[in-house]
Amino acid sequence: MAPTIEKEGTIAFKVEGVDKPCETWYKVFGDLKSGITPCVVVHGGPGLTHDYLIQLKDLNERYRIPVVFYDQIGNGKSTHLQEKNGDEGFWVDELFWRELENLVEGLGISDNWDLLGHSWGGMVGATFAGREPSPKGLRKLILGNAPATITGWVDAYNGYLEEMDDDVKVTIKKGEETGERESPEYEEALMKFFKKHTFGPDIPAELGESFGWATKDGTVSQTMMGKSEFVVTGGMRDWSAVEASKQISVPTLVVNGTNEGADDASIKPFLDNIKGVKYVKFHNSSHMGLYEEKELYLKVIGEWLLAKLA
Repeated sequence: MAPTIEKEGTIAFKVEGVDKPCETWYKVFGDLKSGITPCVVVHGGPGLTHDYLIQLKDLNERYRIPVVFYDQIGNGKSTHLQEKNGDEGFWVDELFWRELENLVEGLGISDNWDLLGHSWGGMVGATFAGREPSPKGLRKLILGNAPATITGWVDAYNGYLEEMDDDVKVTIKKGEETGERESPEYEEALMKFFKKHTFGPDIPAELGESFGWATKDGTVSQTMMGKSEFVVTGGMRDWSAVEASKQISVPTLVVNGTNEGADDASIKPFLDNIKGVKYVKFHNSSHMGLYEEKELYLKVIGEWLLAKLA
């Protein structure tokens, strides 16, 4: 097999309300002119980076699907906007829709492309795809481990917290009540929770890179979500894609794992509202099927993307 073509760069992104020049950083694996529809990967967070999803590049090696990664505005290698910290009216879905449209236009793929959104990336992907008229050129949509409402995610996490060992549960609840979430005890307890309900027993190195970026600049995550994993105090406190999901008209694949934030109850509106939706559950994964069941995950995603439209 020929070596995978890699290309990275930046695309200028004019952001309303921002005086300085902004750029979206991207990286492509594969040939965007190969004739195979490219897949644009939208990372989670909000406030993480593309790094933790980089293993999706194997879709190009195995299935010849061109894969486009990018860091959302405010994150990673794209322009940071710390001056917008706390501005809930700025960090909204529409900002990320405009960036996505600008990206596919800049890459010359706006007439034919697929979208794979993971976690928050799937959430904003759902509201993006649910607009009328449908987004230009969007062929297929994957909602990966994404809840239809933020309250569904929070309810799932708080339910799991009640099932944790007493030492973990008590430590986390104490930190939530006092707001002291930076103590070693709280961080250790939260890590035990994450290992069970987010990424499995080991932290993937790529996920560590994304966490590192978020630690250096928490503007996006703190403004949109807040500082807690168990209550949303930021601008997304009332976020929902339930109504938007009723308008999604492109072929859609919904996937989730077991014992994760995007649990069966929180994704149910997608399954109820999206016409012809396909659903796959990864029974041996939590929130990161790409790591916990990589071979099966890539097979499901790759084969579905290559399947001919009905």
